[in-house]
Amino acid sequence: MNHGRTIEILVGAFMAAGFVALFFLSMKVSNLSASGTGSGYEIEARFDNIGSLKVRAPVTMAGVRIGRVSAINFDAQTFEAVVILRIESGYEDAIPDDTFAKIFTAGLLGEQYVGLDAGGSQNFLKEGDKISLTQSALVLEEIIGQFLFSKAEEGAARE
Repeated sequence: MNHGRTIEILVGAFMAAGFVALFFLSMKVSNLSASGTGSGYEIEARFDNIGSLKVRAPVTMAGVRIGRVSAINFDAQTFEAVVILRIESGYEDAIPDDTFAKIFTAGLLGEQYVGLDAGGSQNFLKEGDKISLTQSALVLEEIIGQFLFSKAEEGAARE
């Protein structure tokens, strides 16, 4: 009878470890495991379409995460999405002011992030500056619609 109790305890411990692992995996996938706001500085980028970009999405440069999206707002005057990027401390004099910001898709789940392409300026972005060169997210539905429309036009031109 004591042997059966030991097996039950081991199975329970194994199940608890599995739930803990699932919890940490879900935190990692949802970008909630990272630390809070942290130190650094904020810059602004405006996009016509941000797709499914979310707060806390990574900000990368040359494939290295240098910050996170800290806020997303809508400007009713220009009808643009205003994305606030929090750049980590240590990159104060590393991002030229003519940097290009793009929204990319990564991973199997299609999570989106902001990628920065450095320009060649000798001046660097500082707290409160704005990135003026941006490229919006590619929306899969729009691309498919354009493809189908072009194929329909080709078919109509042959007749």
